[in-house]
Amino acid sequence: MTEKLESSLISSNVFVVSHDDSCIIIDAGVDVDKLKNFIGTKKVLGIFLTHGHYDHCFYVLEYQKLFGCKIYASEQIKQYLENPDFNYSEGKLKIDDFSSFVFLKNEGAVDIESFSVEFHQLGGHSKSDMVFLVDGEIFVGDLLIGRDMGRIDLIGGNKLEMKRSLEYLVKTDYVVMHSGHGEDHEKKQQDAVAKLWIKFLSR
Repeated sequence: MTEKLESSLISSNVFVVSHDDSCIIIDAGVDVDKLKNFIGTKKVLGIFLTHGHYDHCFYVLEYQKLFGCKIYASEQIKQYLENPDFNYSEGKLKIDDFSSFVFLKNEGAVDIESFSVEFHQLGGHSKSDMVFLVDGEIFVGDLLIGRDMGRIDLIGGNKLEMKRSLEYLVKTDYVVMHSGHGEDHEKKQQDAVAKLWIKFLSR
């Protein structure tokens, strides 16, 4: 079961995916107390970050300290989290200690108890873009947000990489897409949107 909380940081989303009495968290923009109250007594097995912009990572070390689990993210995210200019936090987010991080490269799967989290390194919105597939659902960060593709004019953004990422989303099987902002959407709808943006990016 996937549940969503909305952050006050640019209305970014945090997702809690639960199996019985345990869960994983995807992204870290929601106030710690709000998240703690929402999760209750569930055991948190891991925190997964879709990319390194501050509205998706701001509370990640506080989450880790509270729940005592590992943080999983692209190996490219380090350059964003240690540099406020890269993560756009205006000096409010700077991480120096990465001892709780497990850096992921290319593609594979993280198996934690009953969870199998498939990951794929992508790009286009930032160099740290990573999508996660869990239980037939895909978490894409800011690569595709409803009818809009993610911005490609930020640090590490790239038109060609965004096109490749959208092509990957079209060919990937999933039931529901969870984006870093806004509402969830089914694959048929998001495929149509992605194909339009692919055509635009091919000009």
